Amino acid sequence: MRIITISVMLPLILLCTTARSQEAGGVRVLLQTTYGDIHIRLFDDTPGHRDNFVRNVKDGMYDGVSFHRVIRDFMIQTGNPDTRPNVTEKVEPEDTTQLGPSIPAEIRYPEHYHVRGMVAAAREGDEVNPQKRSSQYQFYIVTGRHITEQKLDAIDKDKMAVRVEQRYRQMMVDNKPHIDQLRQERKMAALQTYLDRLYEQAEEKELEENGLFFPENVVRAYRYNGGAPWLDGDYTVFGEVTDGMKVVSKIEKAKTDKEDAPLEEIRILKAVIE
Repeated sequence: MRIITISVMLPLILLCTTARSQEAGGVRVLLQTTYGDIHIRLFDDTPGHRDNFVRNVKDGMYDGVSFHRVIRDFMIQTGNPDTRPNVTEKVEPEDTTQLGPSIPAEIRYPEHYHVRGMVAAAREGDEVNPQKRSSQYQFYIVTGRHITEQKLDAIDKDKMAVRVEQRYRQMMVDNKPHIDQLRQERKMAALQTYLDRLYEQAEEKELEENGLFFPENVVRAYRYNGGAPWLDGDYTVFGEVTDGMKVVSKIEKAKTDKEDAPLEEIRILKAVIE
């Protein structure tokens, strides 16, 4: 990703969100943008990302960067130091098949997930970045969309299928001698039956040990606040917007070109530690 009728329940959800924003701890950062101020809190349980972000702010790496990727009902992305005015020494590689400056992932799911207002690190895709390392500079703020339980169920099944496949492949490795023997003896029907049973066991063990991907509290949060749940477990969420979502929404609505770049220049003028 270089470089996602409630009138009775609404007060409760808003109360929970506000309470979370007022938790003790966490570095506070102000992003002064051309559209207004965005206040964010960095989570203490993602210390690598917190410290990296603070270092970038103090070094002025975000002063003048543009919001270079904006997708309505998904997210707004910024942080690329190469988008600052008058930059001569670039830090991001031109070749997108190369991994740029990065830091180790700190994926804390389900403690942190991609509900509306979360701040997360952009990263290169798994093909060049299987460890899911985060960009050292680029980040995005989730705007997302309304998520129905049916949509969450579909995402849950997709993520479960990936986890089951990974477990199944490992079970095939663990049982390779028996599988090879059946192949050598040309017992293809017995081999297929054996593999089918391994897959069923992988499904059973995955469900028993890890359960469904979305716990009930996460389902409720997505149902009432929206977000980008398909990114959960793959990107590091390391902060949240505590004030300024109206500014985020305004940026999200900016007109863009076919590459999702805003037609109007939108920048972070200054980032400061509060």
